[in-house]
Amino acid sequence: MLITFHSKGSNDITMFGDIAQQLIHMMGFCETVPGAIREEDIAQALKNLKDDINKAKQENKQNGITADPEIEPNPLDADLDDDEFEPEISLSVRAMPLITLLESAVNEKSYVMWE
Repeated sequence: MLITFHSKGSNDITMFGDIAQQLIHMMGFCETVPGAIREEDIAQALKNLKDDINKAKQENKQNGITADPEIEPNPLDADLDDDEFEPEISLSVRAMPLITLLESAVNEKSYVMWE
C-alpha cells in the first residue's frame, strides 16, 4: 500500500504505507487512511515528529544500533554481490520529505491530507 501526502503550496509525497503510518503516529495522529491535519495543528505535528525522530536516534545510539552496513553487516545480505547490496534507509532520512511538506504547510498556513 502507498500513502500520498498533500498540502497546498507543496508537491505531493508518496511513501510506503508502513513507513507513512509510523510517521503519522509519530506526529500524534491516528494512522487511518485517509486522514488530515488542520492548519492550526500542523506546527505541533511537526514538533512531535521531529522530537520522536530525535528520540529514536538517541535510543539507537545508546543501544549501539547503527544503519551503517560497514559496521554491522546484515547477515541476509551475505550472498549478495556489492552491486546488489541495498543499505537500510533510516527513518529520519525517510521522514525528511514529510518534514519539508509540514514546514511548507506551516509557512503557507495550509492543511495536510493523506490518502
